[in-house]
Amino acid sequence: METVAVASMATPPPTPPSPASALPPADPSEVPVDEEVPSKAIEVDLNKHPSGIVPQLQNVVSTCYLGRKLDLKHIALHARNAEYNPKRFAAVIMRIREPKTTALIFSSGKMVCTGAKSESDSRLAARKYARVIQKLGFDNAKFQDFKIQNIVASCDVRFPIRLEGLQHKHGIFSHYEPELFPGLIYRMKKPKVVLLIFVSGKVVLTGAKHRDEIYEAFEMIHPALLEFRKGDPQAVLGKQSAVSIEPSSLGLETTRIKIEGESFGLPLPSPGSSMMPTSPSHMLPPPTPWGHSLPPPTPSYSGLPPSTPMHSLPPCTPSHVGLPPPTPSYKIEPQFP
Repeated sequence: METVAVASMATPPPTPPSPASALPPADPSEVPVDEEVPSKAIEVDLNKHPSGIVPQLQNVVSTCYLGRKLDLKHIALHARNAEYNPKRFAAVIMRIREPKTTALIFSSGKMVCTGAKSESDSRLAARKYARVIQKLGFDNAKFQDFKIQNIVASCDVRFPIRLEGLQHKHGIFSHYEPELFPGLIYRMKKPKVVLLIFVSGKVVLTGAKHRDEIYEAFEMIHPALLEFRKGDPQAVLGKQSAVSIEPSSLGLETTRIKIEGESFGLPLPSPGSSMMPTSPSHMLPPPTPWGHSLPPPTPSYSGLPPSTPMHSLPPCTPSHVGLPPPTPSYKIEPQFP
């Protein structure tokens, strides 16, 4: 009986955890806030980049909504790496190290996350900020309405660019004022991306909401950058041109000059004619000696009447001539001793 009692009082052995394969797949919309989304590197297909240059993402700006109003003063007093100065900016500025980002948290429940290097890192950082808000006492805060608002990328074409020529040819889309800003501002219509192009060859792309828009915009502008490459003689002309001189097939009487596919015939003097110069020195007239055969210079004052001296002018008329003497306002009586 004692053995049976001990056996009945003993706790049953713990059940082993179910394998991950036996669990049902989780709905992405039901993922809890505290669950971290791993950051995966996005592979780039080099076949989509004929230029061989892939712009690198530098900043991703995203927004989300926490689903309720927030007490910013309570968040600033109890959260780490948070600052709040309502006189300067009406939002709590919070930072985390991994991923290295900065969040702007507003009292309305809206949040802006900036500083991420990819879309997945931006989403992961926004979830971490939402989890911090939950742990500060706002249990009903939710992570919803996540959206990428802006993507900034940069690249280097590794050659200088003639911005004046680029602005002259693409004046409808570009604006270049070197006194105000050293770069050319190129506003592309489709995709809707703004490019900052510098003389050194550095290019900054901003305003895109998807990574593919960044790649498409750069591949569209790259041929124009090659056309206005500084130091290229074809870029100075703004177009590819070739000049060649070929002798005519009819003989040596004419020659043909080909410029961009068009030919022009020019007569050439025959070898025995008098038009053929005997030496290069006969091609120019003899120089005129300096100061020997030139006419004397004409003075600039010839033909002008002599100037009238100042002493030959009539005397000036005083302004008081013809006016009665001024009447004194008071009379001074002589004083006798």
